[in-house]
Amino acid sequence: MALHFGKRENEINKPLGNSLNTPRYGSASSTTGVGTGTASSPEPAAVSTPVSPTEPATESGSKLTVGPNIKLKGVEITDCDTLVVEGLVEATMDSRVIQIAQQGEFKGSAEIDIAEIRGVFDGNLTVRQKMVIYATGKVTGKIRYGKVVIEEGGQLSGDIECSVAGAKSPSKQSSMALAA
Repeated sequence: MALHFGKRENEINKPLGNSLNTPRYGSASSTTGVGTGTASSPEPAAVSTPVSPTEPATESGSKLTVGPNIKLKGVEITDCDTLVVEGLVEATMDSRVIQIAQQGEFKGSAEIDIAEIRGVFDGNLTVRQKMVIYATGKVTGKIRYGKVVIEEGGQLSGDIECSVAGAKSPSKQSSMALAA
């Protein structure tokens, strides 16, 4: 029996091919497996391969998170796919998604595709697709939306207008009427 410093006996007997698969598949769990045959190699590949393409898809968009106890005032937020508000934001923005946490507050103007509001929004809000106001959410101001879902307890008040597409049509009609 040979002495190997710093290694356990069961680690010495592992085949080299099993440890070489780790960087290729991107998973550290394949080295901790007990199997030493070739039958265990395809299983990590089958599990790891679908995971890798989906991870970059969720991280591909730009995301700004304003954490709790953080105050961001007097800014214009641009080129941000998702804004997560856990603190206080006073800004104008044009984005794809806004998520206001229960302790979060947004004051200002926002034009977005999807709004998920658990905290407070105060100002001008244009939601092109869908606005969801949860039970703890409160939205006030000049609000335009395509679709709305309000959970029991959620609050919506101010100058409210449904159908963002419909809001654009009357302005075209009124400018035509002025031209005629």
